[in-house]
Amino acid sequence: MIRFIKGTVVDIEENYLILDHQGIGFRIFTPSSLLERYVRVGEEIRLHTYMNVREDAMLLYGFLTADDLRLFELLLGVNGVGPKAGLGILSALSADELRFAVLSDDAAAIAKAPGIGKKTAQKLILELKDKMSLEDAFEKKLAHEQDNALPSSADESSEAVMALTALGYPSSDALRAVRAVDGHETMDVEQLLKAALKNLL
Repeated sequence: MIRFIKGTVVDIEENYLILDHQGIGFRIFTPSSLLERYVRVGEEIRLHTYMNVREDAMLLYGFLTADDLRLFELLLGVNGVGPKAGLGILSALSADELRFAVLSDDAAAIAKAPGIGKKTAQKLILELKDKMSLEDAFEKKLAHEQDNALPSSADESSEAVMALTALGYPSSDALRAVRAVDGHETMDVEQLLKAALKNLL
């Protein structure tokens, strides 16, 4: 039905955001990793969506990439995995991590997701393994790494992230701290670094 929505983020809660699309506020449940790292109130984003229709509700689930949405739909095809569990898995593991966990029979990694026991994780691996290939997993991982690289127009942000990484902060935390700085697009590296450090302390 609704395959994607583009709009402005007006509110962010624990496991969903409200997206304003032409004056209509859509509540969209998303992986917590997306809420923590990639969205801020006031930003315009496009989410690939899945609509779950139940007797008592119609719920929208949103993902930053079509690849994440495809994996979510694959997870829903596993007996015993509903939208809430699927979202939990994609909150605990990135699409790439999930693919490699399935291909390497790493049930323990999948079982770290909330509401997923070892038995369900093993069933998930059994049902999804023949739908994935190692070659495809490596290709997608490489493509995601290139997509996640900061664009050249954001040299200051890129340098600030590298500087924070050199100081020992994980790259994901460094990137989140830099993006959380108000007005980071117009700051020089020194200003950005000082402000980002405050976010990390």
